[in-house]
Amino acid sequence: MANFYEDNQDLQFYVEKEIPWDEIVRIVEFDFKALDAFTSVEEAKEFYKDIFREVGRLAAEEIAPVSQKLDEKGLEFKNGEVYAPEEFNKIFERFKEMGLYGMSIPRELGGMNCPFIMYFINAEMIARGDSSVMNHYGFHTGIALALLKYSIEEGSTEFQVDPPKLIKTRFEKEILEIVEGKAWGSMDITEPGAGSDMAAIRTYAEQDENGQWYVTGQKLFITSGHGKHHIVIAKTEFDGENKFAYGLDRLSLFYVPAWEEDENGNKKRHIEIMGLEKKLGIHASATVALNYERAPAQLIGKRGQGFKLMLLLMNNARISVGFEALGLCEAAYRKAKEYAAQRESMGKTIDKHEMIAEYLDDMQTDIQAIRALAMRSAYHEEMNQRLEILLLTLPEEYPGRDEFRKQQKYHAKKSRELTPLLKYIAAEKSVDISRKAIQIHGGYGYIKEYGVEKLLRDSIIFPIYEGTSQIQSLMAMKDNMMEIIREPQSFVQKYITARTKALFNPDSRIRRVAKLEIIAYDVLLLLLARVTALKISTLKDIPIERWVNVITSNWDPKRDFAPALLHAERLTKILVDKAICKILLSQTLRHPEREELFLKYLEKAELRVEANYREITTLGDRILKDLSNHMDKVRVA
Repeated sequence: MANFYEDNQDLQFYVEKEIPWDEIVRIVEFDFKALDAFTSVEEAKEFYKDIFREVGRLAAEEIAPVSQKLDEKGLEFKNGEVYAPEEFNKIFERFKEMGLYGMSIPRELGGMNCPFIMYFINAEMIARGDSSVMNHYGFHTGIALALLKYSIEEGSTEFQVDPPKLIKTRFEKEILEIVEGKAWGSMDITEPGAGSDMAAIRTYAEQDENGQWYVTGQKLFITSGHGKHHIVIAKTEFDGENKFAYGLDRLSLFYVPAWEEDENGNKKRHIEIMGLEKKLGIHASATVALNYERAPAQLIGKRGQGFKLMLLLMNNARISVGFEALGLCEAAYRKAKEYAAQRESMGKTIDKHEMIAEYLDDMQTDIQAIRALAMRSAYHEEMNQRLEILLLTLPEEYPGRDEFRKQQKYHAKKSRELTPLLKYIAAEKSVDISRKAIQIHGGYGYIKEYGVEKLLRDSIIFPIYEGTSQIQSLMAMKDNMMEIIREPQSFVQKYITARTKALFNPDSRIRRVAKLEIIAYDVLLLLLARVTALKISTLKDIPIERWVNVITSNWDPKRDFAPALLHAERLTKILVDKAICKILLSQTLRHPEREELFLKYLEKAELRVEANYREITTLGDRILKDLSNHMDKVRVA
């Protein structure tokens, strides 16, 4: 029997040895005091492994075999509704039977109360079977979790502390519908003319005299937007009569049901589906355009908090996309490896030809490296979210709150650091690895029969949605540079520590990784020097006594970071290699069997980091000069 968990030793390594289950299980189960809690970490772990095995079997035997059919049949848009093929619906019935929609939802709401990291691991295996299936599945569990977290954030969820128990929550009815497999939702952000630039959103919300909110506008490229439960971002803070004034602080977040049903099950739609997009790939995943014409809505949180609250949903979604892209990488590698081991050319199978052998080796190494980054990102986000929930629900006098807050800030910072790196490299490598899979198949890869051309078509969405690769690069660059500006002493200490390791540590492996850290720090210092030079150039019209304050405060990344923006993607590649090498080194020092993977990745990472460093230090002046000249002409005009 095929099984995407049991055939993956690297994935099993994390479940068996690397994931800190003791820490995770204890916080998920409120130190084993939660409703129907497990009695030990080992009991929980065995239950989790049973789920992994069953999802692995489902992905291998029921999803992957129909992936081609789903791609060919796609979806149908008829009479204002979206219809999926029979094979697709059957898979989601199986998810319902297995209780997977509520896997990470509290038991009080009909879920299994499993860690979030289990959802991410399952996402990899499901996506290895088919990306469209995983895309849609994510808007069940993901939306249910988001509604619960938003309710906790705004204080509309009630908890009992001893014993720990969820008493009630604002969106209980909606969450139960999702957990029971009766509905799903979507997050509605993108608009015509407002993709990555959320401040330009034109959808708006107004209240009537009774305080009822109504949303009006259009959204575009909404994944699974044919569902019932919509989380919508819209403008509420206007500039006089101007409902379309620019600004992130003008946005608020809303829950909008797409329809209401009468006692006979007849729908009255509040959100109209304008059409179903015809896409290059992920054909069985619905991507729709939506129209809201005074759709009744409920405000989530407070007015003006929309962008902040949406980031919570997007951060989890970006980690999920990282695991989804990883699953597609695994599918492409397995197909290429199997084909190369059978295809003979020039007296031997092509996997024995030097170039193909290196392709396969690089593909496997990259996949395992991405998985290391994905698991670490998921762990930090899990702990960040769990600790934040504790802090929001425990009374102020509860012992240990200060330590919980300290831990939460640490995990939040690490999650914010690693998430854009994961989203960037997993998305980019999914395209690269599926492209190599086609090349290994030769002409057969170009035709539909072998299924690898579908993987390339599906992969191309990953660097685009949930924040493009370029947006991830800008986030990584700005966060790293702002950290130096805010905490220069901490940066200097990290720099000194890395140099000390690189020069004096007796372990050559530690020295080599420290040298990568030094290059990353040198690049950041170089870019910061260029940015600071631009900042200083603005001081001529400012009294000298204010210079120090201007240089050390009031940094606006959009305005002040122009000299560094050009190199954001190159910097991100360096940060990815540095982060992965540090994670794999940590694994190697605790698990000697990981050394081969670590050294294979390190030898290529060293070359890439050096190449990106040279590009950053030597390229870009011409582009920046051309852009500057253009802006000068615009200002004169």
